Amino acid sequence: MITHPLQPILPTSQTLTFKALPPLSLYIHIPWCVKKCPYCDFNSHEARSGGGVSAELEQQYVAALVRDLEMALPQIWGRKVYTVFFGGGTPSLLSGAAIAEILRNVRMLLPLDLNAEITLEANPGTVEANKFAAFRDAGVNRLSMGIQSFNDAHLQVLGRIHSAAEARRAIEIAQYYFDNFNLDLMYALPKQTLSEALQDVRSALSFAPKHLSCYHLTLEPNTLFHRNPPSLPDDDASSDMQQAIENLLAENGYEHYETSAFAQPNQRAKHNVNYWKFGDYLGIGAGAHSKLSFPDKIIRQVRYKQPQAYMHKVSQGAPIQTENQVRRAEIPFEFMLNALRLNQGFDATLFTERTSLSLLSIQRELNEAQQRGLLFRDHQRIAPTPQGQRFLNDLLEIFLA
Repeated sequence: MITHPLQPILPTSQTLTFKALPPLSLYIHIPWCVKKCPYCDFNSHEARSGGGVSAELEQQYVAALVRDLEMALPQIWGRKVYTVFFGGGTPSLLSGAAIAEILRNVRMLLPLDLNAEITLEANPGTVEANKFAAFRDAGVNRLSMGIQSFNDAHLQVLGRIHSAAEARRAIEIAQYYFDNFNLDLMYALPKQTLSEALQDVRSALSFAPKHLSCYHLTLEPNTLFHRNPPSLPDDDASSDMQQAIENLLAENGYEHYETSAFAQPNQRAKHNVNYWKFGDYLGIGAGAHSKLSFPDKIIRQVRYKQPQAYMHKVSQGAPIQTENQVRRAEIPFEFMLNALRLNQGFDATLFTERTSLSLLSIQRELNEAQQRGLLFRDHQRIAPTPQGQRFLNDLLEIFLA
């Protein structure tokens, strides 16, 4: 039996009142991978059909996604979609025809912006030139590739199924078909040195990607690495890697605009920026999350995680496992949890636009953050200081309800 544990509707004096709803994005989750990586805590499941997704399973899942989107339409009716993101898992496990079918239905059911950014995540271990061509023909205009490292020893420790040579070849294929692509890298890897971390970044720069994501490896709960922790560089070594990577990318013209994101001029990831600015997103697919604003409230949804359970629930007309109204007292923290990841911060008016609350409601928290040297604020902008960027968790804790 499905439950939707909604929070009680707040009294009229506490009800939100949005003058305009935020921009809307669409997230589409593809839950399968060839192999589960030991550091990954995303909702991903190992595919059983020879390392890929069978034609039958692919067809069933695409049909479920389309039906899920159709059922969600009343909650977003008439709202334009500005970005689409295929995440996973490994979306590039699907065929070009499947991605085309999904996007055909998205265009048919939703008012998709003519200049919409449409991103698809791909791993080098699943890359084939004809697939990339098909993804591009389907309407994907941005590729995000999970490289992680160009060092074979580190790739093996991370449980990646591709080699450094395969990573380079995959990027060359991506360059041929896509003007816009992102490369994901990780640093502070087991037994990694500073010079090795910088060499990974230099290797990535040799391909001139328009966007780079550089993540510090963290041991997330419910992962193999968390249960059996590898030996990682200490905090000082990790900090040195982070600073050296930031300096190297700045020297090469990349803007460090978010905690782990670097972009060439005017090449920020629009989909992710919408998240960080507390925009709305509809998530469809197994385990997908949604954040949707209405004239008087904000709700969050989570769909069923297991692919078979998700498809079964879609067939019953009920893919949403939980749906909750965000409590008024939690909204400031939720906003800051996203917006303070942006190094340049946000326009002071954005807080009210996206939360329906006055800045006066968090005056005490803002003052405390400023006094501790974690936050910069003037009449136009609110942003983390360099110290606030380094100690972001400490800054965010101030805004916890």
